[in-house]
Amino acid sequence: MSAEQQLVDTRWMRLALDMAVQAVAAGEVPVGAVLVNSAGEYLAGAHNAPIATHDPSAHAEMRVLRAAGLQIENYRLTGSTLYVTLEPCIMCAGAMLHARVDRVVYGAADPKAGAVESLYQLFDDPRFNHRIQVEAGLLAEESAKLLRDFFRARRARPSEET
Repeated sequence: MSAEQQLVDTRWMRLALDMAVQAVAAGEVPVGAVLVNSAGEYLAGAHNAPIATHDPSAHAEMRVLRAAGLQIENYRLTGSTLYVTLEPCIMCAGAMLHARVDRVVYGAADPKAGAVESLYQLFDDPRFNHRIQVEAGLLAEESAKLLRDFFRARRARPSEET
């Protein structure tokens, strides 16, 4: 990857991290995502919101794909790059394949549910007719720290159940 591409990727990943911080403020798991088109223009950004929306599919990536599809009035997001602070799960990776996202750049690996490299390698499956380029580990420590701090704080709170 060129130094110029690294700078562009870092810029967008920082915005995804800002989205993840918004998730913390909303009481959601801190995952943020941003989607840009092939011209490098912002299409959508979101953070996790399954608690607020009562929707198990309201992961940051899914919300970004939905918002971008509505904006461009097409479910195909060819030429796009999705930046996300945590390695996508099976659901999100599958949606990216169906949307024909060209590239995914993610921060922290997810050894428990990652479907890109950690647990599964969905994008490498030759049975799919679309390939997604992957850049892993960009701002991984910052992304992982947000998650660690969030879950550490959650464990430290007294249980609300009685």
